[in-house]
Amino acid sequence: MSDQQPQHTTIADRVRRSVDAVRAAVARRPVPWIAGGLVGVLVLGSGGAVAVAAATMPDQPTPTRTAAAAPSATSTRSAPATRTPSPTATATGRAVPEDPDGPSALRACTIDQAAGAAGLGSFEGAVIDAGTGKVLYSHAGDQPKQTGSVMKTLTSATALAVLGGDHRIPTTVTQESAGTIALVGHGDATLSAGGATVYPGAPTLAQLAQQVKAKLGDSPVSTIVTDDTYWNDADAWDPTWPVSERTIGYQPMVTALMVDGDRANPGAATSPRSTDPVGRAGAAFRTALANAGVAGAANAQIVKRATTSTDTIATVSSQPVSTLIGQMIPNSDNTLAEMLARISSKESGANGSAASLTGVYQAALRSYGVDPSGIVIKDGSGESAANAVSPEFVAQLMVQVQAGAKGLGTLSNALPVAGVSGTLASRFTGANAVARGKVHAKTGWIDSANTLGGWMDAADGTRLTFAFYAIGSSRAAALPALDAVTAATYSCGGKLSGS
Repeated sequence: MSDQQPQHTTIADRVRRSVDAVRAAVARRPVPWIAGGLVGVLVLGSGGAVAVAAATMPDQPTPTRTAAAAPSATSTRSAPATRTPSPTATATGRAVPEDPDGPSALRACTIDQAAGAAGLGSFEGAVIDAGTGKVLYSHAGDQPKQTGSVMKTLTSATALAVLGGDHRIPTTVTQESAGTIALVGHGDATLSAGGATVYPGAPTLAQLAQQVKAKLGDSPVSTIVTDDTYWNDADAWDPTWPVSERTIGYQPMVTALMVDGDRANPGAATSPRSTDPVGRAGAAFRTALANAGVAGAANAQIVKRATTSTDTIATVSSQPVSTLIGQMIPNSDNTLAEMLARISSKESGANGSAASLTGVYQAALRSYGVDPSGIVIKDGSGESAANAVSPEFVAQLMVQVQAGAKGLGTLSNALPVAGVSGTLASRFTGANAVARGKVHAKTGWIDSANTLGGWMDAADGTRLTFAFYAIGSSRAAALPALDAVTAATYSCGGKLSGS
């Protein structure tokens, strides 16, 4: 530091001698010396100021001054060496040169070019440094919009907070009177007819039927009641959902009793669903009872209503909620999402209705230390364009998810991985392949939006969380554009600068 400190007494002496010289000259010939003398004083004063400034900025190179025996109006100093800005290198993010006058390199990489792609439509996005909680990037990131299936991350977090990862969903059979039994649903859509199923390890109707046979012996059954009143099925279909979601096979009616997710083909994830899931379940149970040898079951009538009995004679349970989340998230299963949403509502003390979900989710998500004020939840799957959650909220929740806070490791472990698994297995190709294996995120797709939200270990090792929404563009255009802006974020890492 000593070689950078200015010698203040020496400078003062030089200035004093210069002023004395000017005074003497002015006394002899006043007019010609006025301008020149002032210039000399200003130059010397400026040189002293530069020296003082240099001494207070140890990270800056000290300008080299030309030594002079006696300062004068014509004395000069050499210019500081020019420092060429060195841009931050990235694979797909655009590098911004470092500030040549700054004391150190700042965040200096942008994703503006990728974020401006036409394929993103009306773009919203947010990126957070998971280690510091600092928002590194936000483009309309605080604006709540439709989430698509990114909603399933909120549904999972809500279910884990309300139910816990070990919770199992029961299906029971009660005996009302001689000849009358009731099949009672509590929201387990994985209950299987016993053949092919997209839910490995699910409980079966055959297991229930065998328990009924063991209890009744040779007593006949003439009436089978189907009870789905665990929640009211009046809002089983949201009016904002396209009917094609049911007829193509992405979404069933949301009833508390169904079998194999009400799929026409139980072994196919995407399979047409019916307008009467409860009736289908009753018919399948009647067949299972007959196969188990229950007398009279083959010709029993099926009646849909609430059971009048609490005399339980058979019970099966779903796999744990943690397992169901592991089945739901990678394949973006709408059926499980809707069931977990409604069950969470019931178990939290609400009524299981779609209208209750905003309040239920807000209360549950607040337990993770995030602020869910302003979110609007219309369903558990994200199918509705009326859902409203900001990218910043998703990114904030993902800070807790990647840390595994309060059981959220279940969700983190289930997230698809770019180019490796789930709904991201075939994505992040070409130039975007740089982020393969590094991005863990939930995809989202509805007619009006394509979305992506999760976390990544960036190229520089920084753990980032993010959410990107492409609103109003086609799926064909949006997916590669979302991959590109995510890959650009990966390349920038901790040096990502805000929009």
